[in-house]
Amino acid sequence: MHRLLLPKIVTVLRDGYTRKAFASDAIAGVIVGVVALPLAIAFAIASGVKPEQGLYTAIVAGIVVAVLGGSRVQVAGPTGAFIVIIYGVVRQYGYDGLAIATLMAGVLLVIMGIARLGTLLKFVPYPLIVGFTSGIALIIFTSQLRDFLGLDIASPEADFVGKWMQYSTAFATADLTSLLIGLSSLLIIVVWPRVTHRVPGSLVAILLVTAAVEIFQLKVATIGSLYGAVPMSLPMPHIPHVTWQQLTGLFSPALTIAILAAIESLLSAVVADGMLRTRHRSNMELIAQGAANLLSPLFGGIPATGAIARTATNIKNGGRTPIAAIVHSVTLLVIMLFFGRWASLIPMPTLAAILIVVSYNMSEWRSFGKLLKSPRSDVAVMLVTFILTVAIDLTVAIQVGIILSSLLFIKRMAEVSQVNAITRDLREDERASTDLLGAQRSIPDGVEIFEVFGTLFFGAVERFTESIRQVERMPRVLILETSNLLAIDATGLHTLEVLAEQFAQGGTALIISGIHKQPLFAIEQSGLMKTIGEDNFCGSLDEALERAAAIASK
Repeated sequence: MHRLLLPKIVTVLRDGYTRKAFASDAIAGVIVGVVALPLAIAFAIASGVKPEQGLYTAIVAGIVVAVLGGSRVQVAGPTGAFIVIIYGVVRQYGYDGLAIATLMAGVLLVIMGIARLGTLLKFVPYPLIVGFTSGIALIIFTSQLRDFLGLDIASPEADFVGKWMQYSTAFATADLTSLLIGLSSLLIIVVWPRVTHRVPGSLVAILLVTAAVEIFQLKVATIGSLYGAVPMSLPMPHIPHVTWQQLTGLFSPALTIAILAAIESLLSAVVADGMLRTRHRSNMELIAQGAANLLSPLFGGIPATGAIARTATNIKNGGRTPIAAIVHSVTLLVIMLFFGRWASLIPMPTLAAILIVVSYNMSEWRSFGKLLKSPRSDVAVMLVTFILTVAIDLTVAIQVGIILSSLLFIKRMAEVSQVNAITRDLREDERASTDLLGAQRSIPDGVEIFEVFGTLFFGAVERFTESIRQVERMPRVLILETSNLLAIDATGLHTLEVLAEQFAQGGTALIISGIHKQPLFAIEQSGLMKTIGEDNFCGSLDEALERAAAIASK
């Protein structure tokens, strides 16, 4: 097996795994499991599925990614980034539709890993990531106001604008008890880290507030009152029934899930590398994430990916190998088996408070503000992605954001690609007639020289052609100085071929000088070298001028 497609756990075990390392991983794994408990439940409920489905996801995906993953410390499970897309899919297609979309996303992720596309995902523009992350954060915050305030809304609207229209008429129904429980939970979560970071504030809030609600018999919505008891076992694997119509209809959400899972898991792995000074195997990580999303829905789970906060918690508490992530999943399984029934007592305002804090941490508001001072094209990508995420759909936002980013990149590349006539400058500048070695350079009559900068691709060929056409009278020889040409694509090759044929018909010889490896290889592969003539490819401008002099003298 290629080393880049080898799970990290294999490398760890080959290098030798000690009892001391296991003790450190076990402690970190237990702590991360405790941290993951309230998050898994909260993310599931916010996504429109049952609370236990978040636990199933954290258990199954956590083990799969630990065993197959390309990172030493990655912890996988449900994350806030998926809430918006999951909620939309469940509302439109039901859980079976979500399961099918998740399975499709798993297949796509495996294909991406095998095709070694892990490095390409690093080129997703930062403004695009900030835009949809900030949009998701705002949507999560909005979705939690009903439970946090105890609003009397039986069927909340799915879209952002619809929710706020409901809130505008329902604020009068706010429940004081729910509000006080939500504020108390929020206060505990925010203040508790000043006491210790070992025990998560979200867990402390759940324990203290749930106990207070039970002791004082406060009337407030709980997990049990809305969703019933939490099962105390994993379900048997179940393969959902799939039709071709479902596959085609769910492909777009599946692609969004795959892209989100890939981006977030690789970002998490990069963060872990920065903390530990290690290197993850991005393609193996994608395969592991794909396998996790193939198995999670079979056990009633939802989409999963690498969780940045839980991975960082793992590292800070001593986790150094994938064994810690396995212990995290085992911890969650034990809690579910022996203490799952108590989860039904958790107040909904407390879970809402947890997700409000999650949305604040996701909001990227500092980065959002800084990017507003960036070039207008980057601001446009961020704002368009943000607005589309909030107002329309995350799938549309990512697709439009990627297309817009690509078009702006093409525009920038076209702007830095130039073709300039330099014959007159070389003749007028006395210093230009002498190269670095001191050799005299003479430009024969009937010779025109054009210098090409940047890339000759489909976005820049029009400027290239227009520059060539500005020559009033076609010369006997035209030299293209390409030492600053970095790359050429099929459109550029076609343009060169058309120009070479037109020049040949008009009696003008085309000489290319100083060409680099990539353009030269592309020209050879296309057969264009034979059209132009091998003798007309020169290593330097001086050689090209000698060749031009020989042609002009005939």
